[in-house]
Amino acid sequence: MSQHGETGEIPQRTLGRTNREVSAIGLGAWQIGGSWGTVAERDAHEVLEAALDAGITFFDTADVYGDGRSERLIGEFLRRHPDAPITVATKMGRRGPQEPEEYSLANFRAWNDRSRANLGVDTLDLVQLHCPPPTVYSREATFDALDTLVAEERIAAYGVSVETCDEALAAIQRPGVATVQIILNAFRRKPLEQVLPAAAEAGVGIIARVPLASGLLSGRYRPDTTFAEDDHRSFNRRGEAFDVGETFSGVDFETGLAAAEEFSALAAKHGPEGASPAQVALRWVMQQPGVSTVIPGARNAEQARGNATAGTLPPLEPELLEAMRDLYDRAIRPQVHHRW
Repeated sequence: MSQHGETGEIPQRTLGRTNREVSAIGLGAWQIGGSWGTVAERDAHEVLEAALDAGITFFDTADVYGDGRSERLIGEFLRRHPDAPITVATKMGRRGPQEPEEYSLANFRAWNDRSRANLGVDTLDLVQLHCPPPTVYSREATFDALDTLVAEERIAAYGVSVETCDEALAAIQRPGVATVQIILNAFRRKPLEQVLPAAAEAGVGIIARVPLASGLLSGRYRPDTTFAEDDHRSFNRRGEAFDVGETFSGVDFETGLAAAEEFSALAAKHGPEGASPAQVALRWVMQQPGVSTVIPGARNAEQARGNATAGTLPPLEPELLEAMRDLYDRAIRPQVHHRW
């Protein structure tokens, strides 16, 4: 994996087997699609523009984010910047029942055609299976179908977005898998043990999602903080709609608040001067060996710029790293480490 420019600008890194160079801080476009409360179209466009202006060149979306809204907004963005060195990753597989037989070549083609139309491109840069059922990873037909999409030039490369470390390790063994997207943050550290080393050895890129634990690591939440009804931080706290690990990284809100307060104090005491807790949290993910890019979301341009700034910070000091590990072991590990 190539890495350079560790201060002053966002480093560019090779995205696994795609051989594309992308910014080590990317943008997750779930927020501008839906399930995070309402984000106005104007704000969504400003987020995308601010990210690109700040040096972000990797944008991650999915065909189900706002039923295609996120893809369509990015498609408009691409048309405004036809010469920009942008890589767009999307996902497929959650438009129908979560059954292994749904992951067929016919469905893949139909889903790809919809995403290509939404994004306004002939060939999708990277398509990821969107947290499929675990048995999908053992089906040869699934990966034969993905190879066919590459041969047909519908997609340039494919990867998977996973919930568990075991799923990630199964995917890494597949020779055509270019990337693995997995939850990785200061409150979800298990991928450091086996997944990142295995991916690095295989040349598979790691896309780190939920890097701020759904905002907990920003340090802005309080016990009386409320979220909109259409925000997954309201409706999925117990996994009512999808895997609970996607919401606050699977940590219950009260425990997460207390740990986040301690994390914020550590960041202020030992982190780079002037860096916010969110920026310190992003810098931590970014400096883990094997991570290709980190994809925080943003609801407005200010958040997008702040996230990008994390990519220009110096590496975190050993004293802070040790304190962060201790915090995880004491407060968070018992809730999450055995589950994912």
